[in-house]
Amino acid sequence: MLVLTRKDGEAVLIDGVIRVKVLSVQGSRVKLGFVAPPDIAIQREEIASGPASRPFQPLPACSLSMY
Repeated sequence: MLVLTRKDGEAVLIDGVIRVKVLSVQGSRVKLGFVAPPDIAIQREEIASGPASRPFQPLPACSLSMY
């Protein structure tokens, strides 16, 4: 893992095609901006590893009784 220190407004270039810029720093929160080619997907880690990243599987059929 490469660890870098960047200030507000500074950026990092990855492989010459992905630009990550520090947009703002407020306390412990850092806002980042990403510029990448459209064929590169950028997702938050918690979204990418969550239920939405798994293939859709429909629920089993069930019967409902009406009173």
